[in-house]
Formats: sequence, C-alpha cells, structure tokens
Amino acid sequence: MTTTSPVEKAGGATATYVDQRIGSNKFLSRNLGKVFPEHWSFMLGEIALYSFIVVLLTGVFLTLWFKPSMVEVIYDGSYVPLQGVKMSEAYASSLDISFDIRGGLLLRQMHHWSALIFIAAMAVHMFRVFFTGAFRKPREFNWIIGIVLTTLGLLAGFSGYSLPDDLLSGTGLQIARGIMQAAPIVGTWAAFLLFDGEFPGTEFISRLYGVHILLIPGIILALVTVHLMLVWTQKHTQFPGPGRTNDNVVGYPLLPIYMAKAGGFFFVVFGIIALVGGLVTVNPIWIFGPYTPDQVSAGSQPDWYIGFLDGALRVMPNIESVIFGWTISWNIMIPAMILPGILFTAAGLYPFIEAWVTGDKREHNLLDRPRNAPTRTAFGMMAIVFYALLWVGGANDIIAVAFDLSINSIIWFLRVALFVVPPIVFVVTRRTCLSLQRRDREKLLHGYESGRILRLPHGEFIEVHQPLSVKDMAVITSKTDHVALPAPEKADADGVRNKHYRWQMMRHRLSSFFYGQNIPQPSMAEIEAGQHHAAHDAELEAPLHDYEDADELRRAHGGVLHHPGMAETNTEQIEQDRSQH
Repeated sequence: MTTTSPVEKAGGATATYVDQRIGSNKFLSRNLGKVFPEHWSFMLGEIALYSFIVVLLTGVFLTLWFKPSMVEVIYDGSYVPLQGVKMSEAYASSLDISFDIRGGLLLRQMHHWSALIFIAAMAVHMFRVFFTGAFRKPREFNWIIGIVLTTLGLLAGFSGYSLPDDLLSGTGLQIARGIMQAAPIVGTWAAFLLFDGEFPGTEFISRLYGVHILLIPGIILALVTVHLMLVWTQKHTQFPGPGRTNDNVVGYPLLPIYMAKAGGFFFVVFGIIALVGGLVTVNPIWIFGPYTPDQVSAGSQPDWYIGFLDGALRVMPNIESVIFGWTISWNIMIPAMILPGILFTAAGLYPFIEAWVTGDKREHNLLDRPRNAPTRTAFGMMAIVFYALLWVGGANDIIAVAFDLSINSIIWFLRVALFVVPPIVFVVTRRTCLSLQRRDREKLLHGYESGRILRLPHGEFIEVHQPLSVKDMAVITSKTDHVALPAPEKADADGVRNKHYRWQMMRHRLSSFFYGQNIPQPSMAEIEAGQHHAAHDAELEAPLHDYEDADELRRAHGGVLHHPGMAETNTEQIEQDRSQH
C-alpha cells in the first residue's frame, strides 16, 4: 500500500499539465542527465557567472538610491568634511549611499568587488581556454563571444566607475575624452556629441547611467545566455585521462551531483564577495571630493583592468603629425585605439588563424596539455608579459615614489622592455614546453624515475624506474603528433605554374614554425617495451620493499626500528654473532 501526500499529488498534476502542452518531461529527461566533467579549472567560468549575478543583484539596490544628475547641490549629509561643499547630485547621492543608507556602503563595495572579480575571472577563464586549445572547432563562436564579453566587461566597469562624479572618476573621463578627440576628423565632433558640448557638460552622467544599467548589462546577459546554450548543446571539453576520448564525456550528471556542487559554489562566491566588501575598502570617493575640471587627484590610478591602457598612454612617446591641415596625435591614437584594436582583433581571430596555419579542421573535445602546443603556449605567455609591462606602466608614478626611482628611467625601461622581453619569454616558454615533451617521452620509454639506486648481486648499480600509472599513461599518450603542411610545388606535372605558390609557401613555413620542433611520441611497441623494462626494475626491488614492510617500530628510547628475526637485546646479538662464527 502506497500513500501520496497532497504536495506530491499537486506537483505531479502540475507536471502532467505542463508536459501535455509543451512536452517538458521528454526535454528534462534528456537534458537533466547531461554529464559534466570534473576539474577545478572549470570553476573559473562559474566564478565569472556567479560574480556577474552578484553585480546584477547589488546593482538593483544601488539604482534605487543613485541619482544620475549633474545638477549642482550643496551637500548636507553625514560626511562632515564635505558639508557645505557644492557638488553634483550624482556625487551627493553616492555619498548618501555610503553613509546614510543602511547597508549602502556594504552593497556598494560588494558591487565594485564583484565587478572586479567578474572581469578577473573572465580573463583567467580565457587563459584556460586558450592554453588548452578549447577554442578549436566547434567552439570558435564561443571564443568570439568570450572576447566580446571581456570587452563589454571593461566598458561596464569603466562606465560604473565613472558614475559617482568624484575627482578620480572625472579624471578618467577627461582621459577618455582626450582619447576620443584623438580620432582623426570625427574626434572633436564625437566628443561634443557625447558630452553635449564642452566637457564635462550637463547630461553625460545621465546618458552614461542608461548605458551602464541597461544597454551593456542587457547585451552581456544575452551573450552569456548564448554562451551557456552553446556549452550545453556542444559536447563539453575535458582533460585527458583514463577512459576519456574525443567522443565521450566522463564526469557527473547535472542532477543531482553537478547542480548541488554548483549551487553550493555560488554561495561560496557570494559569501567571499560579501566578506571582502565588508572588510576591504574600495574606491573611497569621499576622500577624492567632487569633480572639478581644473583639478586632478594625486596618484590617480584606474581599476586594474584599464591599467594596461593607461600604461600604454604613459609609455608612448609624444609624436604628432599634421596631414592636410589635420593634427594626428599618434601618441594617443596608437596606444589607446590602434593597439587595443589589434590585441582584441588578433585574439578574436586566433582560432581561425591557427586552424588555417596548421590545416587542422577536426573537432576537438579533448583538451591539449599546454606543453603539447609549445608555439601556442609561447604566444599566450608573450601576450601576458606584454600586458603586464603595460600594466606596470600605468603605475609608473606610484612605483617611482615607492622605490625612489626616476620616472623617466622607468618609462625608458618599459619602452625597451616592451620590444625585448616578450620575444625572450616566447623563446624560453617554447623551449620549456619542448623540454617537458622530451621528459614525457623518456617516461614512456623508460618509466617513472623513482630516485632510488639499487645494487644488483653482481655489483652493478641501477636507478630504479617504476612503470607509469594508468592515469599518467592516459594523460601522456593523449598527445597528438601534428605534421607540418608539406611544401608546395612551383609547378605541376605538366609544367603549369602554381599561382598560389607564395601564399602556400608562407602557410607551409608557418605550419613548420608551429609543429616543426615538436617531439614525436614513441610507437606503442616502444612504449610497451619501456614499461616492461621499468616493471622489471620494480620486480628486482620488490623483495627489498617486502623486507622493509615487515619492520616494526619499537617504543624504546624514542623509538627503535626492528625487523622480525633480529636480536632483541645486545646479549642476543653477541650470541648470534658467536654462533655464526
């Protein structure tokens, strides 16, 4: 006899009602059992998603109190040092959120910290995708969406950072206006259109507010949805391991395991953001004061994600040209427009560039180890170092003061380092990856080095090698040996000239550059022979392990190592020696 509670009956009836109209049961049964692989690096994307959710939740609270107006008022709030000071309503309402609204400062700081974590998590997540080759077919579109999301994250962060209308954010807007004016021909008109006249104008904050709370978040939300839909419909990538191939996914089902983990992880991220927001001050606008166009805050620094752009502006020499009566400010246009355009465009097109250069058109669901793609890994490290040097340039004044250095020396060092250090990092990274490939090859041919030396009965000393575990074997043998594209012929068998010879030759050389130095995998016969030899070494050493495993630790005088059959006392040992002689 079975009984059903009223709640279960109501739930079942509701599910049946819905299923009869939209076929939900079939959809859910097919998708709720979807398998997701297990690896810590996949949490990076989840951190980005969850921090974006926190941004939205805290942002809703802030919109209830923030006044996006540049109308001037006299401040009479709780912050005494600014009482009686003329400021915009935007700045005054930001102070009210910080000091007069219960929980306002906590929510405001959570909003700011979650935005910083959102961009950082996206960046590190994209590093994981790039270095493991997860952007390859069929995921090129998702990679482009990731590039666009990162760009929108930068715009969202900068627009929100500029809304309080304090002296620091106003300085950033002044820089943004200068960058806009550097655009040839249309720059001045675009700046007047955006700021509604001379900077800072009277309408810009209200316009920026709409962009920050509606336009950019709406686009980000739409792209995140598309991104997750593509992840859902495509086979999920996974790292090499036992039983993992390009045609399957090894992991946990969506329900109940993955959903339970994901739900718990969301609250972990939310809790950490709340903890940091409550304990660590970020963007203390009350210290900077209201924005006035004739002042600049001392030691002004943007949020970390814009630091590379500020550094590029500081490092670039002062170069201008006059062409047909138009002044071209190369010192602004190159670092602030051309350089970011090249970086983001190259990043977005990289999957297609690599596929064209290598001729690899296959689907890839099994991830690469970074060492097995040395050229790609070297490019990635070179880009990171280039970005880091620009980021250092964005704090050159702070570094000069903190370490008592000449700011001019720092600038000239960075100007040289930007062209010298990244190529050096490229070479070092590539050689390191190739060395790791050689190490993997040695493991396959000779087994794992145990670091133990064994003396054989005839006096020979050997280093004991252990056979690889099933997991290590699966990981190392997952490497695919790519062959460089063959060199083209100048003419065919009939003597007809190849019209695309130069183009194909360039592709051949680039392909050789990508794969020419890779260390080939041993054959399966060589691997089996090497592992058999390592197993033989382990068998020679096995009796020693059996002997050592029988040792006992006797509690006497701090502990004595004793082996069965050995004398218990000195007297017994003397008697055994006499009997043997």
